[in-house]
Amino acid sequence: MITLGKKAEKEEFAFILDYLPYGRTDDNRPMYQKKPLAQGIGEKHFVLMEMMTKENVVPVSHDRVYIGEGDRPVIDHVKRRMIFSELTNSAQMELPRVIEKVILSDEKRFLSFFNDAYPITTRLHMLELLPGIGKKLMWAIIEELKKGKFESINQLVSRVKGLHTPEKLLMNRILEELKDENIKYRVFTTPMPPKR
Repeated sequence: MITLGKKAEKEEFAFILDYLPYGRTDDNRPMYQKKPLAQGIGEKHFVLMEMMTKENVVPVSHDRVYIGEGDRPVIDHVKRRMIFSELTNSAQMELPRVIEKVILSDEKRFLSFFNDAYPITTRLHMLELLPGIGKKLMWAIIEELKKGKFESINQLVSRVKGLHTPEKLLMNRILEELKDENIKYRVFTTPMPPKR
């Protein structure tokens, strides 16, 4: 079941978006005090984060790394949560591809968005939160759902005429949620915790 406004949970895995061997460029400390770090995105809740890497480990963009409890072979620890504007240009460029990779590697999870979507208000349906889905496409999806749930992305595309790349629609929605801290409806991400 999909719910709007999820509570933050800890991520177990993250994908590397960018590796900074000399730390952040806005860090004014002397070079010998700077430590290598990586910017990444959580696999489950798309949390953007800055991570300290283990010594002598050089992660590569798109690498899936373990960040949960216990032994972490690549990441020493997660330093902090980030917002989209704090990502490097390289990380921002990699973000759409990594999000799409997460969607395609866990089809069932993202198909549930289409299978379980419901009206939010009398004028707005959850399906319409995806950029590119208007009333016509929304009704086409709802009519097809009456015949049975979608089992795969390919089946979704073949059954709903006019819907060509649902993974890109989902990716664009996730990007919108990451870029806009004040977005009204959050489906796939969790908001930044309030500052203390």
